[in-house]
Amino acid sequence: MSTITTISESVGANRIVPTIAIPYPVGNPNLSKVVEEDLREKLVRRAITALGTEVEETTYF
Repeated sequence: MSTITTISESVGANRIVPTIAIPYPVGNPNLSKVVEEDLREKLVRRAITALGTEVEETTYF
């Protein structure tokens, strides 16, 4: 999970899950609590999927 995906690429990460913003990588305090929780859950599920997916080169999820 990365807010600055170009850095992830430059260090050779093979799975990259883009996140929201530097101060709040997996959330957004401007959203309602329910909407933010849904956003967080989707990001974490995406990251779990990324970990379980075989890749041969840098892949964005």
